Amino acid sequence: LPPGVANEYKMPRKPMLAARAVSAAFPAIQSIGGFRADSLKWHPSGLAIDVMIPNPTSPQGIALGQRVLNFVLANQQKFGLDHAIWRQTMYIPGRAPSMMENRGGAAANHMDHVHLATSGGGYPSGGEAYAL
Repeated sequence: LPPGVANEYKMPRKPMLAARAVSAAFPAIQSIGGFRADSLKWHPSGLAIDVMIPNPTSPQGIALGQRVLNFVLANQQKFGLDHAIWRQTMYIPGRAPSMMENRGGAAANHMDHVHLATSGGGYPSGGEAYAL
């Protein structure tokens, strides 16, 4: 898989594979965030990506987000998935989905993006091939 729309700065192998796979499978996705400051460990460690959903409140946007989530869950082992969040619902492999508390806004409640956190898989050394 070639690089997609995500900035791969400080991104370990597993989230990089996920970002590239989502980019390839869903051309409507134009933005995937990764490394950034946050109070939780996932983004500052490069372990999480945020798949931004175009028009996330429209029926089409909600359906696209659900398809992205389903794709991530179907590939959870390959992505080293720790958890995913979409529309205020947490998905942890091996557990039933659970509603999250209201965090006060669309972004904080994951209403505009699918968040996925991974086990990382170590940092690339160069020359890796990414494929599903």
